[in-house]
Amino acid sequence: MQVVTSSQVLGAAPVQPSPAALRHGVVPMPNLAWTPEVARETAPLYEKVKSIIPPIEWPFHAPYVKAINDLKKQRNAVILAHNYQTPEIYNCVADVVGDSLQLARIAGQSDADVIVQGGVHFMAETSKILSPDKTVLIPDSRAGCSLASSITGADVRALRRKYPGVPIVAYVNTSAEVKAEVDICCTSSNALKVVESLGADTVIMVPDRFLAANIARQTKVKIIAWHGACEVHERFTAEELLRYREDDPSIKLVAHPECPPEVVDVCDFSGSTAAMIDYVKTRQPKRVLLVTECSMADNVAAENPGVDFVRPCNLCPHMKRITLPKILDSLVYMREEVVVDPILAARARRSVERMIELK
Repeated sequence: MQVVTSSQVLGAAPVQPSPAALRHGVVPMPNLAWTPEVARETAPLYEKVKSIIPPIEWPFHAPYVKAINDLKKQRNAVILAHNYQTPEIYNCVADVVGDSLQLARIAGQSDADVIVQGGVHFMAETSKILSPDKTVLIPDSRAGCSLASSITGADVRALRRKYPGVPIVAYVNTSAEVKAEVDICCTSSNALKVVESLGADTVIMVPDRFLAANIARQTKVKIIAWHGACEVHERFTAEELLRYREDDPSIKLVAHPECPPEVVDVCDFSGSTAAMIDYVKTRQPKRVLLVTECSMADNVAAENPGVDFVRPCNLCPHMKRITLPKILDSLVYMREEVVVDPILAARARRSVERMIELK
């Protein structure tokens, strides 16, 4: 049987089956034509996103949506989509949506054989760490992260030598190599709780200097910060947000704690992506500006039609490497597989599980 991938349709050279494809079986590329059957079967999904995806675009997305949803059943696969994924991924093919830790935890509890990570590489690594027996795929291995790339395991070891005895907390936005070297991990939602759980008067937080600074203002624990930052959140400024408020004093500004402290100070609320979503769902503000990656506003808007979203569109170029065609190729050819050395994974798992076990 000849297998045709969407990359071949676009004129690229044939791609050989991956080791994972040989284990799970190679399947033919589904038909990607826009047909009445595709229109009919995907109509309920388009109903969810019609306010944010124009009708003229849906005939391109819909064949991929149908093919992916059919194939993931055949593969016994689960698709995880971070809150920053585009609406056609987040709303139409994802089985689980949320922040990076939510995705990994739920994936580890599922009975799926295959995990397809709709997110960046450190998220796929975390899924593999927590689900070592599952096949974990990332549709584009180049989907990196400015935070994760700002620190290495060697950097953590150097910190230990410089600050002997001081516990080190790693944001989950880090590589498996870094997670293996630290004492415990944290997310933006539980960072304060993690820091104070260590019972130390001084704690090192890596790699996000802005998250560390925002947490430091909420605790008596002295925090030593690394110098990393998210390339999306560090671009926001307090002056920019205040101009929005001058134009409309009623607007609610909701920031992610990866933003600089002076940005958080002028906002009405700051919290993790999950907390930001909950703020909008429960409070239903008339107008809101989510001070985070642009696609999240699209995804939250689809579920909150009564809220007017103002969009200062800061996009994450890494998240946007994940597309429907790449997800389909990933499922057809079972690539690109994420592999973490078992010894490294076991060490990294301890820091992640220690965080999860915190009550």
